[in-house]
Amino acid sequence: MAAVIPPPGEHLHDRKNLQLIGKARRRVDGRAKVTGQTKFADDLQFPRMAHCKLLRSRVPHAIIKNIDATRAAARPGVLLVLTGRDFPIPYGILPVSHDEFPLCNDRVRFVGDPVAAVIATDPLIAFEALDDIDVEYEPLRTFSDPEDSIQHSEPRIHEYADKGNLHKLVSLQFGDVAGGFADADHVFDDVFFYQGNTHLPIETHATVGTKDPDGKLTVYSSTQCPHYLHKATAKALDMDPAHIRIIACSNGGGFGGKSDVFNHEIVVARAALMLDRPVKICLTREEVFYCHRGRHPVTMRFKTGVKNDGTITALHVQSLLDGGAYGSYGVASTFYTGALQTVTYHIPKYRFDGCRAFTNKPPCGPKRGHGTPQSRFGQEIQLDKIAVKLGIDPAELRLRIIEQPNTLTANFLTVRTIGLRECVERVVRMSDWKNKYKKMPHGRGVGIACSSYLCGAGLSINWNEMPQSGVQLNLDRSGRVTAFCGATEIGQGSDDVLVACVAEILGIDPHDVRPVTGDTDLGPVDLGSYSSRVTLMMGNAAIQAAERARDLLAIAVAKKLEIPKERLVFANRKVFDCENPLKALSFRDAVCAAETMHGTIGTVGSYSPPKSPAKFKGGGVGPSPTYSYSAAVVEVEIDPRTGWLRVPRVWMAHDIGRALNPTLAIGQVQGSIYMGLGEALMEEQEFRRLPERLSNALVHKFPSMLEYKSPTTLETPEMYIELVEDPDPTGPFGAKEVGQGPLLPIMPAVANAVFDAIGVRIDEVPITPEKILKALDAKAKGKDPRFGPASFPSVPYPEPIIVTPPWEGGDGRAANEPEKKHRTEQNQGARNAAWHDAQKLMNEKSNPEGASR
Repeated sequence: MAAVIPPPGEHLHDRKNLQLIGKARRRVDGRAKVTGQTKFADDLQFPRMAHCKLLRSRVPHAIIKNIDATRAAARPGVLLVLTGRDFPIPYGILPVSHDEFPLCNDRVRFVGDPVAAVIATDPLIAFEALDDIDVEYEPLRTFSDPEDSIQHSEPRIHEYADKGNLHKLVSLQFGDVAGGFADADHVFDDVFFYQGNTHLPIETHATVGTKDPDGKLTVYSSTQCPHYLHKATAKALDMDPAHIRIIACSNGGGFGGKSDVFNHEIVVARAALMLDRPVKICLTREEVFYCHRGRHPVTMRFKTGVKNDGTITALHVQSLLDGGAYGSYGVASTFYTGALQTVTYHIPKYRFDGCRAFTNKPPCGPKRGHGTPQSRFGQEIQLDKIAVKLGIDPAELRLRIIEQPNTLTANFLTVRTIGLRECVERVVRMSDWKNKYKKMPHGRGVGIACSSYLCGAGLSINWNEMPQSGVQLNLDRSGRVTAFCGATEIGQGSDDVLVACVAEILGIDPHDVRPVTGDTDLGPVDLGSYSSRVTLMMGNAAIQAAERARDLLAIAVAKKLEIPKERLVFANRKVFDCENPLKALSFRDAVCAAETMHGTIGTVGSYSPPKSPAKFKGGGVGPSPTYSYSAAVVEVEIDPRTGWLRVPRVWMAHDIGRALNPTLAIGQVQGSIYMGLGEALMEEQEFRRLPERLSNALVHKFPSMLEYKSPTTLETPEMYIELVEDPDPTGPFGAKEVGQGPLLPIMPAVANAVFDAIGVRIDEVPITPEKILKALDAKAKGKDPRFGPASFPSVPYPEPIIVTPPWEGGDGRAANEPEKKHRTEQNQGARNAAWHDAQKLMNEKSNPEGASR
């Protein structure tokens, strides 16, 4: 059946569904009033939930000339209409990119940018009132891709960009890269493209704002980072942060898509304060596509010099990111496309050039793996090409060049334990690699790839000396232990890790520990569930708090049992003498004894990562307490007549340090494999131009789960997973991350398997039947048997910051300080002026006349 394309912007709201919901709700409300079921609430005048809907821009780039909300405000049931004038203070997730407003106040930058909010007694009323808001736009030039943004610097999407519409430009060089290429026996130069895609959590975004009886604000939201939402809300609403409480509800999936701060969260917060009643918003699936913050589309160039035995002599990586309309995590994303190459394989000389361009599309941000899957895709395919050229088995090549443990890399990243060698050996054995590679029938093949990933970022987003995670314990006379922490459960099992770490130290059953997490009023700060940081950072904080509690109990029990405290063992819900186990107290009695001696028992623990040796500008992205490693072999079956590709089996080995909960860990690996296959085979965040007669707007091609394809159970392969345990001293009980790293090798392993199966290279994702057929056609005509970008765009990268590698005597500092060419004092002055104007406007009555009732 042919798809029916709606008029521009018409698909922004699902009118039919909302009408059906509204009718059903009115029928239910009618029955309740007839039977008297609402009488008690009505008599006490409990504030009923109000509902918010956002009016989103239908043009991709324009100045907002005027917003007339008079008709909407007059509609029965409408309680409040808000516009950009109600939100004069910008916010953002990174300190260098505070470029968003809860509602656009002067300009829209993509189709879907919110310009007004309607709060009403019913979601259908709020939705229908959106049509009563008249917005006058002055269209501006639209930038559709990074090349367009490179070629045209005006009009600027944001004034603070490094150069024109190029948000971030970076260049770092470690050692004599040109000399490294001169020493090489072979130099490989390849270009790759990684298409953008979105997170696709089952649960969409939802937020409720309420005003407490004492006038304070409480926000319930499906966020991964309540601390960052707390900070941004205080800034955007110009409120005392002590009067704001954020409660992160258990997420129905996040994958990075809920780690940013979103417009709707701050809008309902202000509405709740103004109306003194709870205000709720639930985004539609299509609106989630507009929020986005998903995988950046990235074009990459990899230039690698190698010796005849495969040893790498030098590597030069260039990346060009399509960042969309706002900053988000984009500066960090840019660095991550080049930061972790050196912790996987030994690279003695390295240069990285990165560029993130603004375009008039939904903003990109962090998705599982955050910036690293794209460059991992390019590096692992190029290694496969090098192996073929040199006549070396691809698995053997990787074993030859793996970085060594306890190493400081060229770009001053500290590698501690590294179990990658065992990972490669295990997947080779599990998959029967040596009997399959280059030996299977035409149309069938296997591919291998490796990866590395962070176990939490070494530096916090807002740089300071405070801990990145804290845990507070309360020990009750009943024997119950309550663990308070700001970490957020998003389905990855962080509450289980918190409980397990505390229970293990105190020798009690995990069921005796109650976790209280994701609440900024109740728990100490944890920066959030992102960058695979929670197990290592929260786990270490939990262990420290539990050890301090154990010490208090040990002092009291030792006195009561009249034995040295060094002989005490905490296990099986008891505290006993290791030399005479019958001499014991129950854990409950131990707590009572400690409370008698010390008073109420409560302890705290916190964690701060080790200091990074990288002192150069840009060295803050990449450091981690330790790194996890993965290796994967993927088997494919391809029909050369149709290009149809199937993945029947995947083998994965992951260096986890130590598995605190093997069942949860394997589940995380399975999820990574599933998501990686989606990115490899079908997922893409595509856009299209509407015809000139329909505004020529740049809009989503597939803003729904009907057309945006992701794997189902039918496409899910057999998975064979092994966890490699090599305890890391920096992790809790030796544990490393498992939530993101196993995703990274899947996409390049699929591409390498395609080459083994049919002898063509697909140097971009998704790898679709159409691309396979085009590569096969090129092969049949004697052309380069490949599908992918032909060349890398010309990007005005700055002069590199030069850093001497550690083995050449470098101390982590730059040898030069390139002139800051792109960020002028004039631009800084303009930003300062804008801030003062915003503060002035905040002190004035900001509601447009007739906009609120």
